[in-house]
Amino acid sequence: MMHSAMVWNEPNNKSHWDPEVDPDWVLFAETAKLAGEAIRAEGSSVTRVLGGMSPIDPLFLQKMDQRGVLAQMDAVAVHGFPLDWNLWQIEEWPAKVAEIRAVTELPVWVSEVGASSFGSEEVQAWAVGRTAGLLRNASPSIHWYSLYDLPREWEATTRHREAEGSSYYRHFHMGLLRQDGSPKPAVEAFAEHGQGLGICQWFHFEDHRLADAAAWLKRLGVRRLRTGISWADSFRPGALGWFDRQMAALEEFDVTVTFCFTPEHRGLAPHHTSAPQVIEEFAAFCGSMTRRYAA
Repeated sequence: MMHSAMVWNEPNNKSHWDPEVDPDWVLFAETAKLAGEAIRAEGSSVTRVLGGMSPIDPLFLQKMDQRGVLAQMDAVAVHGFPLDWNLWQIEEWPAKVAEIRAVTELPVWVSEVGASSFGSEEVQAWAVGRTAGLLRNASPSIHWYSLYDLPREWEATTRHREAEGSSYYRHFHMGLLRQDGSPKPAVEAFAEHGQGLGICQWFHFEDHRLADAAAWLKRLGVRRLRTGISWADSFRPGALGWFDRQMAALEEFDVTVTFCFTPEHRGLAPHHTSAPQVIEEFAAFCGSMTRRYAA
């Protein structure tokens, strides 16, 4: 069941938090603090994690510390994809984690790391083993992104598709499994080198892959899973039933639940990346989900 709660996803990335609405993360800091307090009030044993930074930025984290956010967190997280989007090399992973450890005493999780098979499935398989070797002693919690390729009929969660150009299509090839569920060479590499690694897998509303995903996670020996419960989805008809089914299917795993995505009608701007009109509403959502799903 719910082992830890992550407050937002990539808050310093404009695909997930709108800098035009909140250019210096003042509103985000207040939102994250209240959410951390609400999670702690409902689940004293739940580990609270500040949403993974992308890019990895010590200055952003220091700003969050100065605004009191880290006082309401038990860990911080980073995301990195050096073979796909980042302007640094895969061998720099330990140094990137060390940059963050230098500015906080909190544990540093790597809550998303991965490699696309867009160019080569063999390169992706190599990246599994190399990443595991580089990070295993650098971070206490590592989540490989992801189990499944993103279906081509869906959109990748990014607000700058045009700027990414052809790199946008890498989003659709991050899985150990293809869209149809067939395994790539990376599955064998994960089975060989991924001992102790978790998986990050986002599930869409009423996702048809849920049961098969749970079966694959067991087959691969994965204990730790990171996924999300969307505040925006909570306004859909039948949302609570879907959340219950999702968490029931994942009850055997140590689940990190990421709380994020603003409902369009509750944002300062009508988009899921917007700061909320009323930040207490997001905190209340985090608290209610923690009360419902924390062990």
